[in-house]
Amino acid sequence: MTDLAPKYNPNEVEKGRYQEWLDEDLFKPSGDKKAHPYSIVIPPPNVTGKLHLGHAWDTAIQDTLIRFKRMEGYDTLYLPGMDHAGIATQAKVEAKLRKQGKDRHQMGREAFVKQVWDWKDEYANIIKGQWAKMGLSLDYSRERFTLDKGLSKAVRKVFVQLYNEGLIYRGEYIINWDPELQTALSDIEVIHKDDKGAFYHVKYPFADGSGFVEIATTRPETMFGDTAVAVAPGDERYKDIVGKELVLPLVGRHIPIIEDQHVDPEFGTGLVKITPAHDPNDFQVGNRHNLERINVMNDDGTMNEEAGKYAGMDRFEAREALVKDLKKEGYLIKVEPIVHSVGHSERSGVQVEPRLSKQWFVKMKPLAEEVLKNQKTDGKVNFVPERFEGTLNHWMEDVHDWVISRQLWWGHRIPAWYNKKTGETYVGEEAPKDIENWEQDPDVLDTWFSSALWPFSTLGWPDTDNPDFKRYFPTNTLVTGYDIIFFWVSRMIFQGLHFTKKRPFKDVVLHGLMRDEQGRKMSKSLGNGVDPMDVVDKYGADALRWFLLNGTAPGQDTRYDPKKLAAAWNFINKIWNASRFVIMNLPEDAKPAHMPDTTQFDLADSWIFDRLNHTVSEVTRLFDEYKFGEAGRELYNFIWNDFCDWYIEISKVALNGDDEELKARKQENLIWILDQILRLMHPIMPFVTEKLWLSMPHEGKSIMTAKYPETHAEFENKQADNDMAFLIEVIKAVRNIRMEVNAPMSSQIDIMIQLDDEANRHILDDNFEYVENFLHPKDLQVAADIEAPKLAKTAVIPGAQIFVPLTELVNVDDELKKMEKEEKRLEEEVQRAEKKLANQGFVAHAPEAVVNKEKEKKADYESQLAGVRERMKELKESK
Repeated sequence: MTDLAPKYNPNEVEKGRYQEWLDEDLFKPSGDKKAHPYSIVIPPPNVTGKLHLGHAWDTAIQDTLIRFKRMEGYDTLYLPGMDHAGIATQAKVEAKLRKQGKDRHQMGREAFVKQVWDWKDEYANIIKGQWAKMGLSLDYSRERFTLDKGLSKAVRKVFVQLYNEGLIYRGEYIINWDPELQTALSDIEVIHKDDKGAFYHVKYPFADGSGFVEIATTRPETMFGDTAVAVAPGDERYKDIVGKELVLPLVGRHIPIIEDQHVDPEFGTGLVKITPAHDPNDFQVGNRHNLERINVMNDDGTMNEEAGKYAGMDRFEAREALVKDLKKEGYLIKVEPIVHSVGHSERSGVQVEPRLSKQWFVKMKPLAEEVLKNQKTDGKVNFVPERFEGTLNHWMEDVHDWVISRQLWWGHRIPAWYNKKTGETYVGEEAPKDIENWEQDPDVLDTWFSSALWPFSTLGWPDTDNPDFKRYFPTNTLVTGYDIIFFWVSRMIFQGLHFTKKRPFKDVVLHGLMRDEQGRKMSKSLGNGVDPMDVVDKYGADALRWFLLNGTAPGQDTRYDPKKLAAAWNFINKIWNASRFVIMNLPEDAKPAHMPDTTQFDLADSWIFDRLNHTVSEVTRLFDEYKFGEAGRELYNFIWNDFCDWYIEISKVALNGDDEELKARKQENLIWILDQILRLMHPIMPFVTEKLWLSMPHEGKSIMTAKYPETHAEFENKQADNDMAFLIEVIKAVRNIRMEVNAPMSSQIDIMIQLDDEANRHILDDNFEYVENFLHPKDLQVAADIEAPKLAKTAVIPGAQIFVPLTELVNVDDELKKMEKEEKRLEEEVQRAEKKLANQGFVAHAPEAVVNKEKEKKADYESQLAGVRERMKELKESK
């Protein structure tokens, strides 16, 4: 046995422990083929930077589940890995290079990609260090990266197969364009924010000189790409002008007036300019009417040659100049300021430009239908909380084709080549043999394309004979935030179903967002982020993990609260001190915990083992239902209240007594319960439980491979639970009375207990030693027909009333003198408050809150005064 410090020090407890676990290969699967497999693949963090509290929350839940299942005897795999995060990582590296005065285009693709690999290596090491500090029991021998050889092979296979199935295609469509990063974005990479803007009302003259129509637009710079003006079919206001031509202001090009169902006749003037290359709805209108598509912008958001004299200007600069010219030439009718929702790039923050572009797309409808169909079967993906299944289904029902090409250099290169001579397109897992005649598509795939394959590509797929794939897929549980259902969860489900014909995971456990103390979302702009490693340095990994698992119910947001972390540390210190007490009171030759002999139990023993049984049963159930907060409350109540505050205190009677046989039994019971507590707590608090378990008699290398507690029928004893509850209520009631009258435990007092039921008498008789130790009575009366004394403190508990006569505890005359002084003081306070509130100047001019505060004070003083007078009456009657 090891000496334990008087106070819990997380830095000392955690130092070096993770490396010891790694050295002993404790994180690898057991290899027991008879055991049920249980697997979790870590949601791969982006190699863009350090992990935040959201990652810590994810991994604390995952590791708790893995450690729990490992102790239950499952063959567990917790697979680590990271995501290359194409657009995010490239943006970070480009920003770093800009500070150094470098540009990726000047460097060239190969040199730039090498820089990104260097970045990846640096931050991958940082992330692994953070995983270690969190105590994650990851099998690093199976670590994966989304750009490694095996995963790249899986990506190519998926792309080629979807292409051959007609589910991947290349075409010109309106996409979201990031002018700063100069790449396409999918819909879910666009964040909509309210921006100040305007409706610009512009005259579009008729070509025959017969007048003009009024067109309102929020993006006048796109008018160079206008190829029509549309009205709603059957709109009586405009039936006579349909088919006529208009002159595009400042450009002179003629455009027709057409009818199309896209136009809402109730909105604005009922006339809409059609710009097929710069608006997704206009693109569809253009397709229906065979309109020309005119792209008026360059990749960087500047105007191109189609914009005439505005060519080369930034889009917003061109807007300003164009509006001035429209006004100067008499085309501008008015400018109407508005606030409207505008898309911004999730990564660069710039305003997204809807823009015609040739991109690669995934045809989503057939894949979405597979998911919706599967969710109606027994093999569906289960969501926790269940309501989030509706979020998945809604997205799948309203899904759009997914633009998967990105104009980046960091990522999986699209496996498509174009023949330099014939223009033919070749798509394949390997490059064409006569490669000199072919040029590979320069774009890379959206990051989510590869991470959608994560649950099975990490386990060796497309090699379906891979032992890991055969044993650990489908995985059991995915833990992630609810905000990533669209980005990642949905894509893993449809790719998993399509390529493996199985759901990729059985359950999806969703947590909320980590917010600051004020309830705000943590962000760099607010500067309110918290580094989880700073928390670990201050409170320890176990305290952080306890806080994260007990913070809230599944699917709910939680607030970072240092007070709760301090409370978590305090709870661990309580466990530490209890363990230290138990270990210090063991004999030198103490053996590891073994099943106690229940026939030798007294009431306290029977009660604590019944409570242990209940705790084991409930915590196991709640862990399996992912209700970690409720499990935490069960553990806390049992450990702090039942074990520490009551059983240990009761056991001290025997430990300090002369009955050696009884003392030995108590020691055996204490070591068993402590052993079970440490095992129950280990999945959440791996470091401190390992330290304490190794400090007491034990069998095995680590608590990590010890068996998780189970219930035992012989521990069930509901009568003991009820009897002990009665005894505890009696003790608590007398203690409370002692505190009220300032009677210290060292003083003996008369106690009278009036029983509702004589059957409860045996509880006090059989446990008189405890009654004597915890109540310290001078004279104890227990009966069903006790006459209450005139002057006494009374407590009512289930099954009894308790009276403590006060005549011997207080000097009535001295007490009356004290009460008279207090009565006078309170009368003066009431009079002062009444006088203040009677002052109309104060009531009329003081802030309402101040007046209300004064009213509250008056009511409080009156209440105290009534209590003092009642107490004085009782004292006088007792004389």
